[in-house]
Amino acid sequence: MCGIIGYVGKREAAPILLEGLRRLEYRGYDSAGLSVLHGGDLQTRKKKGKIDEGLARLLQSLPAAGQPGIGHTRWATHGPPSDENSHPHLDQSGRIAVVHNGVI
Repeated sequence: MCGIIGYVGKREAAPILLEGLRRLEYRGYDSAGLSVLHGGDLQTRKKKGKIDEGLARLLQSLPAAGQPGIGHTRWATHGPPSDENSHPHLDQSGRIAVVHNGVI
């Protein structure tokens, strides 16, 4: 089952989203990711694997600053587990980030 979390507020979104995603780990997943808004641009990080071995390490080496934000843990139903298939997905312009629990 996929897990979805969002944050709107004045604090940095990435640490809050990451903790929320950790709390959704029990649901099962194969990848995790997040997008935060920073100065009108999206900062998106996503990684295959368990959160602490994938997304958390990626955020340590490549932080994502900003707020608000969305996060997602993925349970593959269509397409193999991979960084590319991880959510959030971006539109062609890179200005819209979407997470979903299903098939579009």
